[in-house]
Order: sequence, then C-alpha cells, then structure tokens
Amino acid sequence: MPVADGGVRYDHMMQFFKQEDLPDGFELFGQLAQKILELPSNPERTMALRKLLEAKDCAERAVVFK
Repeated sequence: MPVADGGVRYDHMMQFFKQEDLPDGFELFGQLAQKILELPSNPERTMALRKLLEAKDCAERAVVFK
C-alpha cells in the first residue's frame, strides 16, 4: 500500500479530502476518509472513498444552493 511522508497511509483519492481545502464544518469527511484508509487496500476501499467523496460533494452543493 502506498504511504506518504511519515508512514501515513495514502490513497490517490485522499487529494479530495485535504483538511485545508474542506469548507468549515466538513472536517468529518476528511477524518472518515482517514479512517477508511485503515481498511485493507482493495477495490471496495476505493469505492468507499468514492461514495464518501460523492456525499461530501452533495453536502457542499446543498450549502451553495440554500
């Protein structure tokens, strides 16, 4: 499994969950993504991250389209 600096688990999907890029109140999406990385690296883990990304995007759009 790829690791980033400091031995932190990394997946290419994590680029969409950078804490500094998340709107206020959306940190939980990033935290959950980090937790998902603790699962074995396989297609289902990637799908879990994709579904979480979809949920994050929907929540962001809900804020924009009040």
